[in-house]
Amino acid sequence: MAEAERIIGTPDNPDAEGTDEGGSTAADAAVNAGRGKRKILVLLSVAVVAYLLDLVTKMIVVAKLEHQAPIDIVGDWLQFRALRNAGAAFGFGEAFTVIFTIIAAGVIVVIVRLARKLYSLPWAIALGLLLGGALGNLTDRIFRAPGVFEGAVVDFIAPKHFAVFNLADSAIVCGGILIVILSFKGLDPDGTVHKD
Repeated sequence: MAEAERIIGTPDNPDAEGTDEGGSTAADAAVNAGRGKRKILVLLSVAVVAYLLDLVTKMIVVAKLEHQAPIDIVGDWLQFRALRNAGAAFGFGEAFTVIFTIIAAGVIVVIVRLARKLYSLPWAIALGLLLGGALGNLTDRIFRAPGVFEGAVVDFIAPKHFAVFNLADSAIVCGGILIVILSFKGLDPDGTVHKD
């Protein structure tokens, strides 16, 4: 967790009075605090939308598609097919469901802790996608059969010659890709740009 906070960095303290070493005033700190709160609101909004979309689609899949024949969306290139996945991505590690649950919970804790230092809109969107996706799959792990912390995730999007996945997985992957792009561009979560 300390490494993650080092990467995020520590912006100016919004509670500081007067001028700090870099010449920032208390008024600048107050403006930054307001910007930071807006970015947290963006993060939470993106997370809630991603989470609710995942939750609703899984409820529909369980109610209408489970134990039914797959539905062709684009011929046999893309189908909706209900599948329960006790493992991680691509069905890997089915014996480690509890460990994946703990990892997802840890990711959520890290994102929540780091959100207070967030001053970048693209990072807010990326972290919101990660948070919403992690919460979506964590909900399955906690509340679905066979039991608490051992639940199987509902997957249903089935491209031909690829693993079956869900909207939470999509949110996590999109958030991860966005983070990689932002890192390559040198944009830090605190809004600063660095050249390495």
